[in-house]
Amino acid sequence: MARNETMTDWIFNRDTIRSFRFVRCGFDAHTGVARLVYAFDDGPELTETITLPGAPFVLDAARHAAAEQALRLLHLIAGVSYYKAAVPDEIRIDDYAIDADTATLLEGVYRNGLGEFAYRNGLALRDKIRFPASLPSPFGRGAGGEGAVADAVSVVPEPSAQPRSRGERGVAPALNLRPHALVAIGGGKDSLVSIEALRAEGVTQTVTWIGGSQLIAACAAHTGLPTLNIGRQLAPQLFDFNRQGAWNGHIPVTAVNSAILAFAAVVLGVDQVVFSNERSASYGSMIVSADGTVTSEVNHQWSKGWAFESAFGDYLQTHVAADLQYYSLLRPLSELAVARQFAKTDRYDAHFSSCNRNFHILGERPTSRWCGVCPKCHFVFLALAPFLPKLRLVGIVGRNLLDDAAQQAGYDALLEYGDHKPFECVGEGRESRAAMATLAQRAEWREDVLVKRFANQIAPQLDAGEWVIEPLLALSNEHRIPAALWERLRVRFAA
Repeated sequence: MARNETMTDWIFNRDTIRSFRFVRCGFDAHTGVARLVYAFDDGPELTETITLPGAPFVLDAARHAAAEQALRLLHLIAGVSYYKAAVPDEIRIDDYAIDADTATLLEGVYRNGLGEFAYRNGLALRDKIRFPASLPSPFGRGAGGEGAVADAVSVVPEPSAQPRSRGERGVAPALNLRPHALVAIGGGKDSLVSIEALRAEGVTQTVTWIGGSQLIAACAAHTGLPTLNIGRQLAPQLFDFNRQGAWNGHIPVTAVNSAILAFAAVVLGVDQVVFSNERSASYGSMIVSADGTVTSEVNHQWSKGWAFESAFGDYLQTHVAADLQYYSLLRPLSELAVARQFAKTDRYDAHFSSCNRNFHILGERPTSRWCGVCPKCHFVFLALAPFLPKLRLVGIVGRNLLDDAAQQAGYDALLEYGDHKPFECVGEGRESRAAMATLAQRAEWREDVLVKRFANQIAPQLDAGEWVIEPLLALSNEHRIPAALWERLRVRFAA
């Protein structure tokens, strides 16, 4: 970092920055605007804004305290977008203190959520990221106690009487939140399956998204349900830093969005935040070295996985509100099981898109809902193929991706054939192999060039179990879905 006499002369230099600071955060209930402020060293403040429609908001004392806790959590998690620009050795929190449980959660989010970022940039972050904890843990676990991450934090007793929103036994008080779900929608098949399942079970819901995507807005409108579009504006300096050599790469977006929706739920007084992450999201890409050995697992979608969901959901109920429920409605399902559920209705055929090229931090490019060449297009086409009539699927995507030899490398990666699973939100390799094997046995698909190649070249190398799709459609019992709701959903999802 170069530093002259005035603040305006501060220059970003990732290699000389020493610290990343969480400066402060605040929420104006009259305008619905939350401000999250960060800085590197003594450089200029970086201010991100989150805007909740529906202001002004009136919060009683208990909900105000819970909203403050949720806002601080959002401040800390959203900071990952800025921290990664320089990955300095020191993390500082200027305006408030955190406990060991909070530090442990954050270190897990940053270390694992930046796993792909670190791998692509050749960075070692595991022993680098440490959040300063000074408040006592509500459970008295500390850094080395039960449930803590080894060597995560150092805990120093804090004599200060800082206000805290949790009860005497270390569990946040219940806020008497009204039964209502904020359901995250991303414009793809997964969230639409959740929305329709909740509708069928009579759960009142608001379809919710963050940012200005016209595609998501149109898809949300097509549900016919109440909608909520939350605004998020990143600090503009971040894009300048990128041009000045900042480290760049994938961040745990779902963790950030989860924190935004949790904060919104408290402000709005509703008791559920619902995502649509399937169990396949818990599995990453297996990185193979030159000698053929697996050296590591890097999960592009770690914050969509069970480890994050369980830790984040528990944290909300112990630190924010005991009656705030955070869960993924599709956690018991594989990607293929989700595809089977989506196939039951054609309501969204002309409206949904799982193509990530339609979504970008600087805006979408909606010239076509499906690019047909990205890993998401490849996988969604393959996952839906066993459950949809061929003509319907080709009509949705616009062409038959499995009859195009130019897509071979992309499908080989999905099959984990000579390559690792793509760094994308796609299913496991075994799901792709089982789906392709299923198609190889069907007359309408088996003559397509990539299906035929699979049958002739790849299938003979597979174990017999790789051909079977039925076990991948079975439901898991690992989830956070409320028990009464799950008992009703179990029957629906099993068929």
